[in-house]
Parts: sequence; C-alpha cells; structure tokens
Amino acid sequence: MGQNQNEVRASSGISEKKWAILSIASIPLIMTLGNSMLIPILPQLEKELDITKLQSSYIITVYSIVAIILIPIAGFLSDKFGRKIVIVPSLIITGIGGIIAGWASWQMDSAFMWIIIGRVLQGIGAAGAFPIVLPLVGDLFKDDKDVSTTLGLIETSNTFGKVLSPVLGSLLAGLVWFLPFFSIPVFSLISLILILFLVKKPKNDKHELSFGRFSKNTKEIFKAHRRWLIAVFIIGAILMFILFGLLFYLSSILEDNYGYDGIKKGFLLAIPLAALCIASFTAGRVIKDSLIKMKWISFFGIVLVGATVAATMISDKFIYLIIVFSFCGIGIGAALPCLDAILTQSIEKEMRGTITSIFSSMRFAGVAAGPPVIALLMKGNNIDMILLLVGLSLIGALLALIAIKPEKEKQAIEIKPVLE
Repeated sequence: MGQNQNEVRASSGISEKKWAILSIASIPLIMTLGNSMLIPILPQLEKELDITKLQSSYIITVYSIVAIILIPIAGFLSDKFGRKIVIVPSLIITGIGGIIAGWASWQMDSAFMWIIIGRVLQGIGAAGAFPIVLPLVGDLFKDDKDVSTTLGLIETSNTFGKVLSPVLGSLLAGLVWFLPFFSIPVFSLISLILILFLVKKPKNDKHELSFGRFSKNTKEIFKAHRRWLIAVFIIGAILMFILFGLLFYLSSILEDNYGYDGIKKGFLLAIPLAALCIASFTAGRVIKDSLIKMKWISFFGIVLVGATVAATMISDKFIYLIIVFSFCGIGIGAALPCLDAILTQSIEKEMRGTITSIFSSMRFAGVAAGPPVIALLMKGNNIDMILLLVGLSLIGALLALIAIKPEKEKQAIEIKPVLE
C-alpha cells in the first residue's frame, strides 16, 4: 500500500512539474509575441497612424529601452521578495499596456503618443516577467540536468514566439489593424492564470536579500567570475543584435526586392525562426548538466552564424538566402540555451535573479540596436553590413573559446555568496 502511495505521489509530482514548465514557458512566448508581432506590420501602422518610419521604429525601440533599464531592478526585487511576487504584477502591467495601445488605436484620432505610453507599460511588464523566468527554473529544479532541459524548453518557447509572431501579427492586422495590440492582454491573462495556479513556491524558498547584501554579493561574484560573466553577457547581446538585425533586413528585402508582404511574408520570415526554435529545443536536451558541452555548442553555434552571414556574399537569390538564414538561425538557437544554462548552473540561488537579469538586459540591448543599425547600413553597400555581422560573430566565438572555462565555472556552484 505504501509503495502504491509513493508511486502516486511521484506521478503527481511529475505532472505538477510538467504543468509548471508549461506555465513558465508561456511567459517568454507572450513577451516575444508582444514585440516581434509588430515588426512585420509596421508599414501598415505607418499608414493607419499617419506617422514616419522613424516614429514607427519607436513602437519597437521604446519597449526594449524601458526593459533594458528596469530588468536589473526586477532581478534584485525577485531575489529580495521572490519570483512570483514580481512576475504576477508584471503580467498585469503588460496586459494594461496592450489595452491602452489598442483602445487608443481604436478610439482616438491622434493615437500615437498613447500607443507609446502603452508600449512603455508593456516594456515595464516585460522587464519584470521574462528575465525572472531563468532563475525561477533554477529554483524549481534541484537536478542540473532538469534545469538545462527546462531552460532549453524555455528558450524554445521564446523562439517559437518569434516563429509565430510574423504570421500571427500579419493575420490579426489583416482582420483589424489594431487587433495585435488587443491580443496582448488576452495572452497575458492566460499566462497570469497559469502562473497563479500551476507554479508553486519551492520548499525552503527564502528571499531575504537586502540592498547591502545585494551590493556585496554582486561585487563578490564579479570579482570571482568577471571574465566569463562579461563574455556571456556580450555574446548574448551579439546574438540578439544579429538575429533582429537580420530579421529586419530579411523583412525589408522580401517586400522591396521580391514583392512579398502580409501573410506570405510572415510565413517566409518564420522559416529561419523555425530552424532556430528546433535548434534551441535540441540543444537543451543535449547539454544536460555538462558545462563543457555548453561551451563548445555555443562556440560552434556562433562560428556557424558568422559563416552563414559571410555566405550571403555569394548570391542574393531568394531561395539561397532563406536557406542561409535558416542555418544562421540554427547557430543562434543552439547557443542561446547554453548561455542560459551556464549562468543558471554557475550562480548561487540568492543572486541568480540579479545576474540572469543583467544577461537579459544585454539581450534586450541587442534587440534594440539591431534593426536601426542594419537600417542605416542598408542605405549603403550591403558588404558593410555583412562585415559588421561577421566581425561581431568572430568576437563572440573568440569570447566563447577563450573566456568561458568549464572547469572554473563548475567551481562557481560551490561558492556561497556573502550574505552578511
């Protein structure tokens, strides 16, 4: 009888974990949709709102800039008060931002400024939701293999959001141009309900980090692990810069050079993003708890990114570019969950939220900078753009090769941050 009860408890525990993973994975999916879904419909927003291309870029950029500023604060608050306490109100704020942007688009003649205000609120919500996912996974699972696998699923959810975004954004805007704004509160509500009811606070989960402790711990961690931490942060920014820069480039040439727009363009943009999504899922399953695998998969992933970007100089034929960018997506998708896992496994729980939040800020910085920089370079010769992206890939690969030392990162798990 006792054995049967134990089996039931074990089965129940596995089921609870699966639902918890699904709930947590909904957050990066929604946050990605909230931003990437608008990229393919910016030309339509320009016409409907009677704004310039520069103004339309603010709709994307303001979201990322706000998130960059507030993410480290959210990380500290999650270390001090707990993960769910930060995530829940952040999802509510995200939904409110979507309602404001959608209502202004629907009811106001001069809606642009109110849309920007709504996007600012969405950026605040993104800052307090998505970055906290990484440390939350580390809190929920004791086994490093479970952490790595789950982080792969989280990164897959994030990239799946990117796959879905261009198609869903184009589809919704095709029905009613401001419908993408109103979809955000619906998605946020679904995620909020999942988090509230299906993600339980881990046992012995104590968050008592004061600002004094926070400052001291941060200094200690950077003093001990400055070299590889900064390398991981820079690589994350480089990969997101390349990803969103190339998405902007591909979106532009699909419409300008090949005449694809609307749903067709959305599906074509989704092809390299689908490759990225599959690579993230696979990498998360392969790396398990091996920091050595994380290093080398990251390195070869970045090398693949640089090689595929360089290969765009060979031909500008449509099919060729889609294939090349798909391989680029594989490289980025393989590297990202490895970087997530390196941080989560190598930083003590008390400071995990803060450190992973700094990493998320760097990723958002890459997201914010990629499109405008590529837009400027596209005015001249594409060779300049290619050389920049290949150069950044080379820097990222060298950092992964030289600065990330698995034998040293493993020691970081044993080092207790100063708490007093």
